[in-house]
Amino acid sequence: MPTIPAATVDAIITDPPYSSGGMMRGDRAQSTTAKYVQSTSHRRGTEFTGDNRDQRAFHLWSTLWISEALRTMRPGGIIGMFTDWRQLPTTTDALQLGGAVWRGIIPWHKPNGRRTQGRPANNCEFFVWGTNGPRELADGETLDGFWQQNAPRDRVHQTQKPVALLEWLTRVCPPGGTILDPFAGSGTTLLAAKNTGRHAIGIELTAHYCQTTVDRLADQPIALDLAGADT
Repeated sequence: MPTIPAATVDAIITDPPYSSGGMMRGDRAQSTTAKYVQSTSHRRGTEFTGDNRDQRAFHLWSTLWISEALRTMRPGGIIGMFTDWRQLPTTTDALQLGGAVWRGIIPWHKPNGRRTQGRPANNCEFFVWGTNGPRELADGETLDGFWQQNAPRDRVHQTQKPVALLEWLTRVCPPGGTILDPFAGSGTTLLAAKNTGRHAIGIELTAHYCQTTVDRLADQPIALDLAGADT
């Protein structure tokens, strides 16, 4: 992100590591496969990094990257990130400490999510969003405050989001604008941006997922900037 000029992107849409999957420090230190993969058909997915911070470190780290991300975004632009129920309070705090104006939460409901006997199901993830300072109301479509769709069955990333969900979220960026995803993973945000007529900048540390993104986009050229720590 430090290489991106200030005030040059129109929106930030991303899915950072949650550092979740349990209530105790030892739970968070487990592998991403143990924490997030329930079906054995998805256990072939490559582990991803940055997901074992304790709560205090996660809070401080989130504040730091959000602050740097906002530097790259034009005034009034929308920043949004996924989180789960455990990290929802911390994420909304970090968004504000990082300098954004917190605007709301969009639940993503997964009808086939795992049930727990005798308890309400935790089968929602949440898209926390805000703006880079004031945002004037403008003509255009209005997005609903709720999305319902099952998680992808055939996935190339352990926590992959549906392309349709990201296509819907990219509509907060004006057509032809630029979306930044600082945690690109397997490139779903970038693919959605291309499909909806937006440009995209993706940043990803894991070499495997940098290549996965390139492969997914190989037949669909877009404005692509992948930064890999070891590629």
